[in-house]
Amino acid sequence: MEIKTDTELNTELNTLWKKILNNIELQISKPNFVTWIKNSLLIDKNDGCITIALPNNFSKEWVENKYSKLILNIAREYDNSIKKINFIVDNKYFINQKGSNIDSSFEKSILDLRVDPETGLNSKYSLKSFVVGSSNELAYNAALAIIQNVGTKYNPFFVYGGVGLGKTHLIQMIGNEIKNLYKNKIKPKYVPSEKFTNDVVWAIRNKRMDDIKKKYRDIDVLIIDDIQFIGGKEKTEEEFFHTFNSLYENNKQIIISSDRPPQSIPTLEERLRSRFEGGLIVDITYPDYEMRVAIIKNKLQEKNTNLNDNIIDLIAKKVKKNIREIEGVLNKIIFYKETKGGNITISDAEEIINKTIQNISKKITDKQIIKAVSDFFNITPEDLLSNKRNKEIVEPRQIIVYLLREILDLSYPYIGEKLGRDHTTAIHAYEKISNEINKNSTLYQKILLIKESIYKE
Repeated sequence: MEIKTDTELNTELNTLWKKILNNIELQISKPNFVTWIKNSLLIDKNDGCITIALPNNFSKEWVENKYSKLILNIAREYDNSIKKINFIVDNKYFINQKGSNIDSSFEKSILDLRVDPETGLNSKYSLKSFVVGSSNELAYNAALAIIQNVGTKYNPFFVYGGVGLGKTHLIQMIGNEIKNLYKNKIKPKYVPSEKFTNDVVWAIRNKRMDDIKKKYRDIDVLIIDDIQFIGGKEKTEEEFFHTFNSLYENNKQIIISSDRPPQSIPTLEERLRSRFEGGLIVDITYPDYEMRVAIIKNKLQEKNTNLNDNIIDLIAKKVKKNIREIEGVLNKIIFYKETKGGNITISDAEEIINKTIQNISKKITDKQIIKAVSDFFNITPEDLLSNKRNKEIVEPRQIIVYLLREILDLSYPYIGEKLGRDHTTAIHAYEKISNEINKNSTLYQKILLIKESIYKE
């Protein structure tokens, strides 16, 4: 038998794990992949068992409970001798280039998470900790009505908005309040859409579709997060459609979140879109200054600490993008304050904010804008720039004009030339979107989401 050196074995393990990671990345959402899977390592393979190292106990429990079946199935596609997975925590594999351990503020923040394995709900998402403002007041009031009238008011309930605006908090809050109010007599279940997809894939592979039907049709409140990710996945959409119908016909509550309204999910089946539009659809927009201040003060209270009013004001004025970004900046400032014996100056806070928030003034090109619009509407750039006059192309084309003018301040003749039209057409398109954006919340959300994707690239 050939005996491999440590170097050869490590190379083999790294190559295998890279292949597995590339496949996993295609099957779960990017935020979940980056948060839980990306920093894992394959450190051993022996007697049909692979050993995966993770940086802390919470990551280990989360990945083991949530992704072990997926990882094993993918691993077996590359090496069918693999029969099981062993997950361990070993910090020696997770030292950064300067030799220090993983950022303790991140460690601290994830240890605050408490997920009920039966319901999938995180107990930190409560009614008490939800900050209400003009950007989410309608969604909040609808949530209260649903809690008091489960399955009979606002069913289905569809909430949409950009990343980090509190959609997950809102929908999990509903589940937690129902669970507590009715003392487990009404059973809620929170499921990210990628988990639903993975369950369907597993059931198809193992010929266990009856298990999926029982799992999802025996609950009283189904809460699905990021529904846009099931678009285009035929088997998942079909199973969700039948699950939806079964629950709805039995007056079971259905709660759905998305980053966009149903009509703006181009790959979604028409019959599903029609079901969603039969209920209440509300949006959550970006928080205003007063709401950002309230969020910061609420988070400080949760963490049993405080900051100078000037620092709170600075954070609220400079971090405008979303609640998640506010919390990230706040965590770093609190961590810095604690390491400095409880002292932090306004200049210290400003430096932390400037280093943390995304620099949106980076170089953006017209090609990036066209591609972002193309991806959002699932229309090729070639079609958008062609002479076609299809109804579904008109609005995306006008949005391109608006964004080229708004973000890059390009001239109308240049924009017209870029789109193969004259400058008067460009002027008309820009003015139409500019006038409509203040009256049409759906259009406003579309443009916010497209901008967000542009700045993320």
